[in-house]
Amino acid sequence: GGGGGGDLQEMRARPLSQRRIDLHGFCNPSDFQRSPYLSARGNIANIFRGSTEEGYKAYHADKYDEDKNPNGIINFGTSENKLCFDLMSKRLTQTDMNLMEPPLLQYPDWKGHMFLREEVARFLTYYCKAPAPLKAENVIVLNGCGSLFSALATVLCDPGEAVLIATPFYGSITQSVFLYGNVKLVYAYLDSKITGTSTRPFQLTVEKLEKALQDSRAEGVTVRALILLNPQNPLGDIYSLSELRDYLEFAKRHELHVIVDEIYMLSVFDESATFHSVLGMDRLPDPQRTHVMWGISKDFAVSGIRFGTLYTENQDVANAVASLCYFHGVCGPVQHKVAQLLRDRDWINQVYLRANHARLKAAHTYVTDELKTLGVPFLNRNAGFFVWIDFRKYLRTGTFEEEMLLWRRFLDNKVLLSCGKAFECSEPGWFRIIFADKTHRLQLGMQRIRKVLEEREQEILAEEKEQPCQSDQDGKADSTDEVIFVSRHQEPTCAGSSNLGELIGLLQQQMRSSDWLQKNTAEQFA
Repeated sequence: GGGGGGDLQEMRARPLSQRRIDLHGFCNPSDFQRSPYLSARGNIANIFRGSTEEGYKAYHADKYDEDKNPNGIINFGTSENKLCFDLMSKRLTQTDMNLMEPPLLQYPDWKGHMFLREEVARFLTYYCKAPAPLKAENVIVLNGCGSLFSALATVLCDPGEAVLIATPFYGSITQSVFLYGNVKLVYAYLDSKITGTSTRPFQLTVEKLEKALQDSRAEGVTVRALILLNPQNPLGDIYSLSELRDYLEFAKRHELHVIVDEIYMLSVFDESATFHSVLGMDRLPDPQRTHVMWGISKDFAVSGIRFGTLYTENQDVANAVASLCYFHGVCGPVQHKVAQLLRDRDWINQVYLRANHARLKAAHTYVTDELKTLGVPFLNRNAGFFVWIDFRKYLRTGTFEEEMLLWRRFLDNKVLLSCGKAFECSEPGWFRIIFADKTHRLQLGMQRIRKVLEEREQEILAEEKEQPCQSDQDGKADSTDEVIFVSRHQEPTCAGSSNLGELIGLLQQQMRSSDWLQKNTAEQFA
């Protein structure tokens, strides 16, 4: 639902069955019309699409173009690297890319052509700093990591079972595990307050994982796996070796599979930060239950080329996933191109990574300098394409409804951002901005953001003169080096809720309960 900070405890206290798959985004209740042409499951897929589409629909109908549409929407919402088209287009059009042999035009092994799997094994051995050479037989390739999440959820969990993940997290995982597999997510909620053993905001600790697991088990929910995102999207956190070991040992104690998504592995753009891959660990606590994902969408700035890879020593898991690769294969000519790309280590190291990291760093510096000028707090990290921003001071009552209104306000001012609700953030007011974009778009986009924030500041001042809101001003919250310029954290008491929030809450509750699909036919759905 859409309660404010004060409602957070109440939300967490609700049974899991009533609060597990939140549709990210709030769409108009009229969008929830049942289609007579779809099954109950089809209607749910349709709703998922509707709930995430609003911003992208608007963006695609009104895209910014420097010459043709200068007043169009600037997209700071989609996590893509738009800084390296020159390098990638040049490399992908070189003559070695254009091989066409019979095997490339015939059905492959569904795990991927062996020449590509061998190349992936060598690539991961090198960049993950594996202690021993990784094996091609443990590699599977398919068309992106979304497909991989879907396939893994389907083969590791039965319908209605669950996977544990820390929030905030990349929201599309919700659809990936649910739409085919009917697998749910259980949340370990992270928040900005530094308490207990935490040393930084939104820190993942084993205690938080234990609590989420015990809470779900107490409600009879079977949790089969843990998902780790490293580097983390949207926070930009990179886990230390000791943290990784702690998470993996936790999973081993509870016999949970661990799915480690390392898709931003080569997008760590500052020398001060060191990425540690799970595949680089001397000894995995539970190798048969550890499955590592990577793809080229992010690190090589080619999200239009659908390629993801799984590395697992468990041949049962590999074979089960491979049977689903029939639906998620990568076409032969693309497998050749990807193998050529991964093989070209000199170009990757000397040309591509050097330029990419320098460009990412410059863009990150530009956006964060703008935020500092505005006095806006944010998490200062050195990985990925995003900054996690604290806009809580621009919400007067601190509710998710208000967060949504601010998101819409940005959109009306022609800049698309992602709001915290889309990442299942437990605190209203956090937003993710993508900075991996060209300078002129960054400048114009930040200008538009500044305009909204300045207007909002004036409105709040005017509103407070008219009707003072009783709020606990607990001075500076958690001001550490991790969060730059942390503003005063407000937890006001005058929060409201809307019928729309309740409607969405009701729908989510129904979708969460494991037998909902079985009990609810299309007729009842109406």
